[in-house]
Amino acid sequence: MTMDSVQSIFSYYDNSMILIGNESDKAAPGELQHTQTEPMTVNATAAPPDCPKEDKDLLNENVQVGLLFASKATVQLITNPFIGPLTNRIGYQIPLFAGFCIMFVSTIMFAFSGSYTLLFIARSLQGVGSSCSSVAGMGMLASVYTDDEERGNAMGIALGGLAMGVLVGPPFGSIMYEFVGKSSPFLVLAALALFDGAVQLLVLQPSRAQAESQKGTPLLTLMKDPYIIIAAGSICFANMAIAMLEPALPIWMMETMCSKKWQLGVAFLPASISYLIGTNLFGILAHKMGRWLCALLGMLIVGISILCVPFAKNIYGLIAPNFGVGFAIGMVDSSMMPIMGYLVDLRHVSVYGSVYAIADVAFCMGFAIGPSAGGAIAKAIGFPWLMTIIGIVDILFAPLCFFLRSPPAKEEKMAILMDHNCPVKTKMYTQNNIQSYPIGDEEEYESDE
Repeated sequence: MTMDSVQSIFSYYDNSMILIGNESDKAAPGELQHTQTEPMTVNATAAPPDCPKEDKDLLNENVQVGLLFASKATVQLITNPFIGPLTNRIGYQIPLFAGFCIMFVSTIMFAFSGSYTLLFIARSLQGVGSSCSSVAGMGMLASVYTDDEERGNAMGIALGGLAMGVLVGPPFGSIMYEFVGKSSPFLVLAALALFDGAVQLLVLQPSRAQAESQKGTPLLTLMKDPYIIIAAGSICFANMAIAMLEPALPIWMMETMCSKKWQLGVAFLPASISYLIGTNLFGILAHKMGRWLCALLGMLIVGISILCVPFAKNIYGLIAPNFGVGFAIGMVDSSMMPIMGYLVDLRHVSVYGSVYAIADVAFCMGFAIGPSAGGAIAKAIGFPWLMTIIGIVDILFAPLCFFLRSPPAKEEKMAILMDHNCPVKTKMYTQNNIQSYPIGDEEEYESDE
């Protein structure tokens, strides 16, 4: 080996190639300095292996994970228009039980699926089960609790049950996945679903069809009602915010915070806890303060909280905005779900399967459009812009809730409500106070005197 030769040494310390040689006239000192320091510069700026910054595969997962999340809501969206009229014909018990049977099968598929295709099928099947359960469940509550205040309280408790699932789900799933295995959380859920099905068999006894006593308003007629559309839009856009967060936030956390797997699920814990608080609290308060005002404030808080999410620098910075998102969505859901039944009582026939199919369609549109469009938008223009878009949309939609302050009753429906023999006592919000119908009770009281 001559003195003018150039040799290379591979460093196992930082996985770089270092060139060495003598200071001959053939190589300028500046060139030699650049050759020696260039590999070190590249390695100095490289990201650690557990923080996948600018990882193209990870960015592509925005779309794949978004489609997987959206598949359930999309199938549920398609199924709802059939489940609503079906409950009017055969009652609520059979669809409710069928929904839990389907959910049990889909959960078992999740536990043992080994490919993206099987996961996609299981998630889609889950949409059919959710459609049966949610439409039949809300319709049953609306038919049993005819008083507006009692209905709001009952639906607040039901939405609290939904909140419990959302509360426990992400942290439970991420912790079980990290420390036990992929199949373990799904097997636990399958056992719980089996137990719930057994309770339904004992309590509801879904053995025979029980049709409604009167024919309900056609689905298309309800969809043309502008007040029902406003209520459905509030449900859709409020839930679209958390729907966009679910697939995009964990990937953004891995890119910017180097978060561990268990932290990805725990990040949603504040939203889940606050949703549980919001649904139970405003199930009672919304009736007193006005459901329209509760929904309007909820939409504003959702928008402002979503705009604050990209400013978080670590997992602790996500606590406040996620708490605000969950609390505000609880305000909107606990207000709009009872209003859907109230609008049917006031303006249509008091059969609730179809109107809660519309409510669930709105919910599903948020969870179908949110993850699928959100993943693509996050990949194209970034996560902060995604949050900005949905936050502004929620804020702009909020003033429309003012129209739900005093929705007018249709003339023929008002005549029915004024009838002495009408069994439904419906509350109507006005600017001064709350009026109750029918008013025959007051006339009877005066005649007794």
